[in-house]
Amino acid sequence: MTESGMAASTALTGSTAQLKFRDPVRGKALAKALEKVTRDVGRAPVSVMHVCGSHEQSIAKFGLRAILPAGLNVIMGPGCPVCVTDTPEVDEAVVLAGDGVRIATYGDMVRVPGTMKSLGDMQAEGARIDVIYSAAQVVELARDTAEDVVFFASGFETTAVATAAIALMPDLPDNLSILSAHKYIPPVMEIVAEMPGSKVEGFLAAGHAAAITGYGIFERFVERHGIPVVVAGFEPLDILAGLVELVQLVRDGTPKVLNAFPRCVSREGNRNAQGQLWKVFRATGGRWRGIAHVPNGNLRLRDEFARLDTRKKYRIDLRRLWNHAAPALTQLCVCGDIMAGIAAPTDCPLFGKQCVPDTPVGACMVSSEGTCKIWHQYGGVPRL
Repeated sequence: MTESGMAASTALTGSTAQLKFRDPVRGKALAKALEKVTRDVGRAPVSVMHVCGSHEQSIAKFGLRAILPAGLNVIMGPGCPVCVTDTPEVDEAVVLAGDGVRIATYGDMVRVPGTMKSLGDMQAEGARIDVIYSAAQVVELARDTAEDVVFFASGFETTAVATAAIALMPDLPDNLSILSAHKYIPPVMEIVAEMPGSKVEGFLAAGHAAAITGYGIFERFVERHGIPVVVAGFEPLDILAGLVELVQLVRDGTPKVLNAFPRCVSREGNRNAQGQLWKVFRATGGRWRGIAHVPNGNLRLRDEFARLDTRKKYRIDLRRLWNHAAPALTQLCVCGDIMAGIAAPTDCPLFGKQCVPDTPVGACMVSSEGTCKIWHQYGGVPRL
């Protein structure tokens, strides 16, 4: 571990065995260390990116942007699974709901706009839309009804593992199928690193996803692009300690992977979870909303699970939606640029005006992990 990393570890643990991750005194010590290492880089700004909505939530909730050094630019990347669910994927669920199929999905997905409508709009028109809180709940829902139930499944590796677990259940109800909109984070980091004009000098990787995949998955990325990666947790001191490590690697010109979340993450990750994930899903290319086509960025059911694949069970005719022009306001939305780190929510002409949480125009204003909603709720970059 680096010298700054040792200081960060000491700040996290203190002199007692009790772990305190929100201690203001330790937070100030880490903020001071971060300011020094940023200044030592010798230029500004130093730009790093995190790829997790949970990181942005903590950064905003605990006011961390107010204490970040002026010379450090911490960008939120495409780390909100609801935000990057592509419009045609939402449209598929909307069409099925319009055909009378019962849809079960996570709460934020109900309000994500498709080409013309959201699932919330369909629900207002009488469609059966169930909000669920776990993949296991979908199974119980299907068992309790004779109706066909489609699980509109979204999220990154963490929730994809839960979907894989139910797909592997031996007594799964015949009336249940899965419409997968799951995404896989490592490939989109490649896209961001290769974007023309990208100024990202390091990545803060999500601790919960790395608990599944292991931090070793980032080693080839670092070798290819010469950009350091630090895996961090989600408490305020986790994030500050991770940033200290990351900026030090940038300062030293040392492209490597560091694990700043050792209490939950190992190099190998959760092998059992990985086995289930790749037994059920295959990685395939597909568009991420507003960003780009991401090779191997989408997770789709393998052929062995065709009986559970909604896309194979139903004929989903999207032309009925695509024959209409998208609402004019959506053409002004810059969610894609925001998720790619090119723009901030305040750069969008709709932010806080036509686009607010009650009437979102873009997906970034819908999800609790969306940058626009987080900035609208907490105030973006406060100067305290």
